[in-house]
Amino acid sequence: MFHVGSRSTVDLEEEITPEEDIVKSRLKEIPHNEKLLSLKYESLDYDNSENQLFLEEERRMSHMGFRCLEIRRWVICGLIGFLTGLIACLIDIAVEELAGYKYSAVKQNIEKFTEFGGLSISLILWAALNSAFVMVGAIAVAFFEPIAAGSGIPQIKCYLNGVKIPCVVRLKTLAIKVFGVICSVAGGLAVGKEGPMIHSGAVVAAGVSQGRSTSLKKDFKIFEYFRRDTEKRDFVSAGAAAGVSAAFGAPVGGVLFSLEEGASFWNQMLTWRIFFASMISTFTLNFFLSIYHGKPGELSSPGLINFGRFDSDKEKNFDYIPFESFLFFPYYFPGGMLGALFNVINYWLTIFRIRYIHRPCLQVMEAMLVAAVTATVAFAMIYFSNDCQPLGQDSTEEYPLQVFIYLLGSMPNRNVICYIAHLQLFCADGEYNSMATAFFNTPERSVRSLFHNPPGSYNPLTLGVFTLVYFVLAVWTYGLTVSAGVFIPSLLIGAAWGRLFGILLSTITSSQSIWADPGKYALIGAAAQLGGIVRMTLSLTVIMVEATGNVTYGFPIMLVLMTAKIVGDYFIEGLYDIHIKLQSVPFLHWDAPPTSHWLTAREVMSSPVTCFNRVERVGRIVDVLSNTSTNHNGFPVVPGKICGLILRSQLIVLLKHKVFVERASSRLSQRRLQLKDFRDAYPRFPPIQSIHVSQDERECMMDLNEFMNPTPYTVPQETSLPRVFKLFRALGLRHLVVVDDENRVVGLVTRKDLARYHLGKDGLEELQLAQT
Repeated sequence: MFHVGSRSTVDLEEEITPEEDIVKSRLKEIPHNEKLLSLKYESLDYDNSENQLFLEEERRMSHMGFRCLEIRRWVICGLIGFLTGLIACLIDIAVEELAGYKYSAVKQNIEKFTEFGGLSISLILWAALNSAFVMVGAIAVAFFEPIAAGSGIPQIKCYLNGVKIPCVVRLKTLAIKVFGVICSVAGGLAVGKEGPMIHSGAVVAAGVSQGRSTSLKKDFKIFEYFRRDTEKRDFVSAGAAAGVSAAFGAPVGGVLFSLEEGASFWNQMLTWRIFFASMISTFTLNFFLSIYHGKPGELSSPGLINFGRFDSDKEKNFDYIPFESFLFFPYYFPGGMLGALFNVINYWLTIFRIRYIHRPCLQVMEAMLVAAVTATVAFAMIYFSNDCQPLGQDSTEEYPLQVFIYLLGSMPNRNVICYIAHLQLFCADGEYNSMATAFFNTPERSVRSLFHNPPGSYNPLTLGVFTLVYFVLAVWTYGLTVSAGVFIPSLLIGAAWGRLFGILLSTITSSQSIWADPGKYALIGAAAQLGGIVRMTLSLTVIMVEATGNVTYGFPIMLVLMTAKIVGDYFIEGLYDIHIKLQSVPFLHWDAPPTSHWLTAREVMSSPVTCFNRVERVGRIVDVLSNTSTNHNGFPVVPGKICGLILRSQLIVLLKHKVFVERASSRLSQRRLQLKDFRDAYPRFPPIQSIHVSQDERECMMDLNEFMNPTPYTVPQETSLPRVFKLFRALGLRHLVVVDDENRVVGLVTRKDLARYHLGKDGLEELQLAQT
C-alpha cells in the first residue's frame, strides 16, 4: 500500500470524490510509521511568477495605484480583526449560556436529591449533559470536517510554512470549528478556546482577503489583486494574530505569536498591519461583550480568556521584588520536565489513535467516554473533598456558579448573601467547596480563581490531587476528534502546582511577608507549564503580561519560559511540532540539519525532470499532466538551456481557455489571456481530467513564452544542502532548478526533497516518501 519514493500527487482540486474518499478511508488503516514523509501534501507558491503578464500589469500601475493597494490591505486587516472579534464574542456568549444552563441544572439536582441520598442521579445528569454536548461537537468534526479537530495551530503553522493543507482555510471548516469548540468547552472537557480562535482568525483572513467564497460560489468582485498565495499568506498571519488577541486581549502578544510560531516572511509594514488587526479584534470583542453584559462602553474585559488584572493596590502581596527570582528557581525545571512528560504521553496516545481509533464512529465514542469520565471524576473529587472554606464577604466573583446564575437571570441581587444557599456543595452553611471552584467551572475561571483567591482558599491536598487528575485528563483530551485548545488546560495545571508551591513556601515564612502570596506563584507556575508544553518564549511572555495587566512579572516569566523550553527540548519536541511530525507533513524548519554539509544539490534533487519547449505540442502537455505516476507541478522550459519555469496550474488554465497557436490544418487562433483569468481560477484549479481536448486540438501548439517565469531561481549541482535549504526556505520557493556548468537542467529540488533529511538519534536520517 506504500508507494515509497514516488513523486507527489497533485491536489489542485480540493473537492474529494467518492473514489478518493474510499481510498482515504483505506489509507487511514495503514499502521503509523514515523519514518515516512507523506506525499499527499503540496506546496504553496509563495514566490511570484514574474512572467510577461505579471510584469506588464505591474508596469502599467501608477504610484497612486500602489497606494490604493496598500490602503486596501489596511481595510482587509481591519475587516479581519472585526470579524474575528465577532466570532470570539459569539463563542464566549454561547459557552457562558450553555455552561450556565448545565451547571445550574446539575446544582439544582444536587440540592434536590442530597436530602434523599440520590446523588447518583446528579452524577448521571452531569455525565449525560457533558456527553451530549461533546457528542454533538464530535459528530460535526468527525463526519463533516475532520480538519477542524484539535486546536488548528499545527495546521496554520504548516500553511504559513508553505504547505498546502487541504480544507484548512475553508468556510465549512470555520463553521465546524466554532460550533465544535462551543460544544467542547460547554461539555466540560479539559480544553480551551484559544487554539480554535487562532485557526478561526486565519480562516476569516483567507476568505476576506480574496473577496469571494468558493464554498458558497459567491464572488464580490473585490480584492482580486490579492488572489495569490503570497498575499493570502500575509493576511493569514494577521488572522492568526487577531485570534490570539481576541483570546487573551493581547494585541502585541498576537503579533509576536504570528512572528515566532508561524510567519515565513516578515517586514515592518506587515507588522503594523497585523498589530492593527489585533487591536480591532480586541476592541470588537470587548465592545460587544460589554453590550451583552448590559454595560455598553465599559471595556473592562481584556479578552475572551480573562485572567483578571493583578492590581498591586488591591493585592498587596503581588508586588514583585528581585529577590524572588531565586524563589522562582524551583519553577524553572519542573515546567520543562512536566511539559515534556505531557508531550511524551500524548505522543504515544496519538499514535494509538492513528492506528486503532481511525473510524469516525470510534472517534465520537472516545470523545463521549472522555466527557463522561471527566464529569465522573470531577463529581467524585468534589464529593469526597473536605476542603470547605468560609464564604468571604469581599468576593462575589470567583466562587463557582455565581456568574452562571447571574447570566441565567435567576437572582435579583448580586451580593454574597443571595448566593450562600447555592454555593455550599456538600459543605456546611456559610462555606463553599474549594474543589468545586476548580472543577465546577469553566477552565479559564478556574485559572482566575487560582491567581486571585486570597491565601487559605485551598489546602495543599486539594491542589495536589487536582494537579494530578487534571494533568491526566488534559493529556487524554488533547488529540480527540473535537475542536479544542491546550493553552488553558496547561495554564490551569501549572497554576495549581504553582499555587501549591506558594502555599508550602508561606508555611515556612511570616504570614505578613510580601513574597508569601500563593497567587503570584500560581502565575509563574502557569507560565512554566504552558511553556514546557508548547515551547513558546517571547510571545508567551508578552501574552501573559498583557493578559494579567502587570508588566512587573515579565522578567521572571521570561526566565521560566526560556528554561522550560531548554529543558523540554532536551527530552522531546514541542506539542505542535510533534503533531506536525505525526501527520508526516513536509515541514521546513528555519535551518537545515547541522550535519548536512556533506550533501549537495545533486544528491537531494529529483531527476530526471520533465521539461517543455518554448512552443510545445498540446497533446504532449495533456499527456504529461494526465500521467498519474508522476504528477509534477513545475516544469522547466528548455530549448537546450534553462529559459523559464511554468506551473501545472498555469498550464491547466491555458488548456481550459484553449490558448493554442494556429496551425495550417486548423482554424484555431491563440487567445490573449490576462492575469484575471488565472486569478479567477485560483485556488481551486480544475483537474486535467475535466478538460476536454479534441484530437485536432492535440496537434496544435502552445506558446509558453508569455506565461512562463523567465527568471526562475537556479543553483549549481555542487551547492551544499544547507545553502540550498536556506535559499528555498527564505524565499518561500516551491521549485528550485538544479543546473550543470552549461546551464542545462539536471534536476529539480522540491520541499519534500529537503524535508526528508532530519537529525535523528543516530545522526542525519533520511525519511522515505510514501503516499499515506
